[in-house]
Amino acid sequence: MTQHARIEKNAQPSASAHLATFAAALRFEDIPAPVLERAKLHILDALGCGLASNVYAFAGRVAAGVAAHGEAGSCRLIGRSERLPVRDAALVNGVLLHGLDFDDTHLNSIVHPTAACLPVALSFGELLMAHGRALLTAYAAGMETAIRIGLVVKGGFHHVGFHATGVVAHFSSAITAAKLLGLDTAQMMMAQGIAASTASGVQVFLEEGAWTKRLHPGWAAVAGITAARLAANGFVAPSRPLEGKFGLLETHLQAHANEADIGAVATGLGSKWHLADTAMKPYPVCHFIHGCADAAIQLHHELAGEEIEAVEALLPQPTLHIVAEPAAQKEHPTSDYEAKFSTQFVVAACLLKGGFGLPDLQPEALADPQVLALSARVRCGVDPDSAFPTYFSGGVTVTTQSGRKLTRHVRVNSGAGERMLQQQDVVAKFMASASLTVPRDKAERISDAVLRLETISVEELMRILSLAPEN
Repeated sequence: MTQHARIEKNAQPSASAHLATFAAALRFEDIPAPVLERAKLHILDALGCGLASNVYAFAGRVAAGVAAHGEAGSCRLIGRSERLPVRDAALVNGVLLHGLDFDDTHLNSIVHPTAACLPVALSFGELLMAHGRALLTAYAAGMETAIRIGLVVKGGFHHVGFHATGVVAHFSSAITAAKLLGLDTAQMMMAQGIAASTASGVQVFLEEGAWTKRLHPGWAAVAGITAARLAANGFVAPSRPLEGKFGLLETHLQAHANEADIGAVATGLGSKWHLADTAMKPYPVCHFIHGCADAAIQLHHELAGEEIEAVEALLPQPTLHIVAEPAAQKEHPTSDYEAKFSTQFVVAACLLKGGFGLPDLQPEALADPQVLALSARVRCGVDPDSAFPTYFSGGVTVTTQSGRKLTRHVRVNSGAGERMLQQQDVVAKFMASASLTVPRDKAERISDAVLRLETISVEELMRILSLAPEN
């Protein structure tokens, strides 16, 4: 049976067929100008996160572990001097982009879509000597794929123990790689069918702040490139990898499979660009905490140094098990990654300092006795006024030692909706992040290159991003 025959077998196109049809037909000229501008800002934001990651131990260790294969390669790494084979480079770049958990999130789908497709776009795009226009087109197709599959499951992956980005990134990476290769609709559908057999990413890292979440987008990039290459060479895969019997929804969601909305994949596809709805993070912590962080920062300015007796933080009910429980562990994080997923720690730091940035995750900040003492007095509960999942709302109530009670509730978290970061905000965030690793003049060159990405090659971009000699 040919691949084309498999597509025609079912009267109703599968979700993967819809995505394949959209991606195969997509041209650079089809992307609306406002969406294109947002795409470049999201890429710039992610690259800032990737550059900043090199300050942390995990970056060097993952690069060393991958380079230990000893295989020569030509693909560059973000903010590093090594060169690796394409799949190894995509793996490392994926870890760098997502490693600080400072990258973007589509709130309704609860996925990090740029991390789900940009590693492939950069590394595979460099190998294929693609133009920036081709990268942007493949990136846009990959973003819509990641977000729409996330919308289908309605947060269901998180409820059963999967990291949603770790799952959907396999499909997004496959579409991105397939688009860069110029595959047709049938081949793109096969690439997704292959990706369904590699898609995973469990959340057990939450127990101890382990590093494995950082690995998920990079591993998906390896799988996506592999899937696209296999599909290009005629490998036959399932045509209904999402909704089919024992497909992704049934196997990964189990009892929650009947809650999935498979129609969300095709709704408005090609006219409604969810890429443009994606939120960028002002704080380098789990996005679920951002509403509470906003509220705590507002209260900091009202407290004016007054001693705090007790704190109540209110969050969306479905997020409590990720960012507030078990309370005893969350109150005393022992690593930067544990702190990123601790509402208690983040709220305490925001109340005392009036902000939260990458320096607040350094060892000395994690050991701050004042923050830890207040963190132990933060109690978390369900926010009855939450707008979740449209926004990651949050509220904080502080009781002072004098008996004053102050409350703030943030319905639309900063960086989302009408509070979306604008170009000057994104550039400022990028410069602050990138300057941790590279000189300011190099950071400015990178920013300029990304904002005119449609006029340069991927190789030129990677040359500027890399610390390897520019030749």
